[in-house]
Amino acid sequence: MNARKAMFAGSWYPDNAAACEREIAAFIQKAEGSSMDDKKRVGGIVPHAGWYFSGNIACNVIHRLSRGLPPDVVVVFGMHLHPGSPRYMMTEGSWETPFGELPIAAELARELSRRFEFQIETAAHFNRDNTIELQLPFIRYFFEDAAILPVGVPPAIESLEVARALVEIAAGLGLGLKILGSTDLTHYGLNYGFSPKGVGATAVDWVRNENDRRIIDAMLAMDPEGVIREALASQNACCAGAAAAAIAAAKQLGAETAETVAYATSYDKSPGDSFVGYAGVVF
Repeated sequence: MNARKAMFAGSWYPDNAAACEREIAAFIQKAEGSSMDDKKRVGGIVPHAGWYFSGNIACNVIHRLSRGLPPDVVVVFGMHLHPGSPRYMMTEGSWETPFGELPIAAELARELSRRFEFQIETAAHFNRDNTIELQLPFIRYFFEDAAILPVGVPPAIESLEVARALVEIAAGLGLGLKILGSTDLTHYGLNYGFSPKGVGATAVDWVRNENDRRIIDAMLAMDPEGVIREALASQNACCAGAAAAAIAAAKQLGAETAETVAYATSYDKSPGDSFVGYAGVVF
């Protein structure tokens, strides 16, 4: 009764453990420059399209975070929100994955909700949103004993305060964290009502090398305020609040540098006049 259903299993990603494990193994094997090192990485930014399009990138970001001491909690910032949206959070229960349920970090959630206002989601009442759910099988696979804290944050400066406070509260509770921010990049074409460079090769090149490049550069500079400003100005991140919050939290955890894991677009798999950009970044 307290487990949130996996709404996208069987469509956006497999609905059984064996198929998920096969895809994860393939993602790791195919990853370019996938050699693992001993760097301590505390967080990352992941895309959230169906696994066919961006699962490889998300998987390999989370795989990199799995080195070192396992966390007590993986915080996932996400949700498609605008600057005036409320914040959202689950504070109890669990979330289904094909590998088993992921428990909510209830104590951390309760303490954070005492400090900031949230719309509370439950297993029975929640927004159908892919941004967090698409990461959960990877988290359950690589962090078998971790709890999660799913948090929806809008692209607003207050979201950075939430992220920093969350890290402080977790430290006070003695909880080790890993942080994820879930966002896709430019949604280009008539399907998305955004086509300033027309169609064809010119448009694809502009998205890849200019519009997406600007927000990736802000992510790599670990500039959360800049990520929000750039996304609102250029429509090059659908969940800029989540990405910015992940950067703020990672910096609070001591991260000083960022690196790109991969970049791709849906055009690479399915060429057309409407397409989406994806980036994976680790801190």
